[in-house]
Amino acid sequence: MRELLAIWMGRVAGSLSRRLGRGGGTTVPGRIARRIAPQILTQLTNRLPHGVIVVAGTNGKTTTSRMIAALLQASGWRLLHNRSGANLVTGVTTTVIDGVRWSGALPYDAALFECDEAALPQIIREAQPRVVVLHNLFRDQLDRYGEVDTIAANWRTALSSLPAHTIVLINGDDPSLARLGAALHCTVIPYGNDDVASARGSVEHLADAGFCQCGAAFVYTVRFFGHIGHYRCTVCGFARPQPVYALKSVVPDALRGSALTLHMPTRVVDVQLPMPGLYNAMNALAAVATTDALGRTPDYAPVFAQFQAAFGRYEVIQTPAHTLVLALIKNPIGASETLRMLVEAWHSQVRMLIIINDRDADGTDVSWLWDADFELLPDHLSHVTVSGTRAADMHVRLKYAGVPVERIDTNDDIATALDAALTSQPAGSTVYVLPTYTAMLELRAVLVARGWAQPFWND
Repeated sequence: MRELLAIWMGRVAGSLSRRLGRGGGTTVPGRIARRIAPQILTQLTNRLPHGVIVVAGTNGKTTTSRMIAALLQASGWRLLHNRSGANLVTGVTTTVIDGVRWSGALPYDAALFECDEAALPQIIREAQPRVVVLHNLFRDQLDRYGEVDTIAANWRTALSSLPAHTIVLINGDDPSLARLGAALHCTVIPYGNDDVASARGSVEHLADAGFCQCGAAFVYTVRFFGHIGHYRCTVCGFARPQPVYALKSVVPDALRGSALTLHMPTRVVDVQLPMPGLYNAMNALAAVATTDALGRTPDYAPVFAQFQAAFGRYEVIQTPAHTLVLALIKNPIGASETLRMLVEAWHSQVRMLIIINDRDADGTDVSWLWDADFELLPDHLSHVTVSGTRAADMHVRLKYAGVPVERIDTNDDIATALDAALTSQPAGSTVYVLPTYTAMLELRAVLVARGWAQPFWND
């Protein structure tokens, strides 16, 4: 009775939240249900025939999760997925509450949860996943998460409690994750990038894991971005593990996407990914590795060819007169790789809107702006508008990056800043928007109110 009461009260709360315009009801149902039945997540996920898959990482977890979902659904599985991106334990619980029937039945084959870095240990303890995907670890919201080593230690403690048959897929190109994987008694399977031609000389100051556990500096033969690459320690011998799943070739096609060749243990897959950037190629590799490790073999090519980005993750939105391209930025490496992807494809100067907030969900410490590689921008900007709660900080950052001050406008109000960016451009042109997380939500609220986009929980 307590479980059923929790389900009913949670779902009623979510419905009221949406009707009253208080949001998408993506966390309130879980919060209420957990107060009534604290073990509700464990009790419900235990009923799934094929268990739980969780995906964690600093960058790319939303896109990777959506790719996994598309592939598993194409293979015939009925999948429960926190598609809205609510990735704390309350959001994950809400996903299950929304998916369960009023009778308490859970009509799905498996659940797929994107997990916040700090919430992952608790979600592991409660959901006891069958597969865990660890994608990468970078500096992000230091005021909330702490340093990379702190997160890795918390993950290792949680994963150590899982049985040996649990599959842990790790990005072996990330030394923090490779070291974590080496300490586990689960079934650890590495994936990684073998296409050395895709390396582009990452800036070394963005490396967050440059030293081995023995104290010696890693030696890199290839560095893709930040500390992600082919590394080894010349003192103790620790080195990048040989990947079981490998990205063998990445052929970019400007901002239209990339042609990928992916090596699996029993086959080679060629796919066309309609999303640009090396990091999206790695997202696709992680998704293929996950489905194959689960024994599911969908027809990969058509699934990837039709794949659409999650809201704000290289999302293209048409306004009546312009095209908006939204690309979320939230930490040094993610911002730098997004900028690198864009400038490599631009052939003329562009108009940009950068919106920086410092709310709790963004991280209140915006010093990361000084580590991101905004020095890539000056030669490519015709004009840039900066907005958000830390618009002034962004203005100063661009000035020191070399953008002429006469090309920078500052407007704290996001709607007004959007209008300024659009009206300064001729009809038919594109404006590139780089928002932090809460800035993206605020911007999309403006776009939804104007009828230019759907609410993110309908995405």
